[in-house]
Amino acid sequence: MSWCAIGLGSNLGDSRSILAGAIERLRSHSQIELIAVSRWHKTAPIGPPQPDYLNGCATLQTSLEPLDLLNVLHSIEAEFGRVRQEVWGARTLDLDLLLYDDLIIDLPSLQVPHPRMIERAFVLVPLSEIAPDAIEPRSGQSIAILCKQVEI
Repeated sequence: MSWCAIGLGSNLGDSRSILAGAIERLRSHSQIELIAVSRWHKTAPIGPPQPDYLNGCATLQTSLEPLDLLNVLHSIEAEFGRVRQEVWGARTLDLDLLLYDDLIIDLPSLQVPHPRMIERAFVLVPLSEIAPDAIEPRSGQSIAILCKQVEI
């Protein structure tokens, strides 16, 4: 089993219900064991003008390989009406694979750790609630330390 962290976000529709539904879909997957879920944080969007987001993080154990887990995340997004139209655009559900064990993966379809996570309070603040001692493998620093360094 591998340890993973994912980021969750929503700013279209009933975001609280959508995020709760996504957590339930993760919890019910036969190859995923949900460990912890952060609180939801209201955050300003990055990119084009759009509504504020609700963001949070979850940690899990999985027997899925990284690309298979990414496919599961994309299928859950699609279930909740996610349409990929513009980069950083508004969305019903965004699920990002942030960390997968201590792996560094650089593929066209998947980058782990998530390439901009150490710059984003909307990732680091909720992740520090549930996994402060997790290490971001590119920097070698803990999530708690990275959270103290990010602009909130």
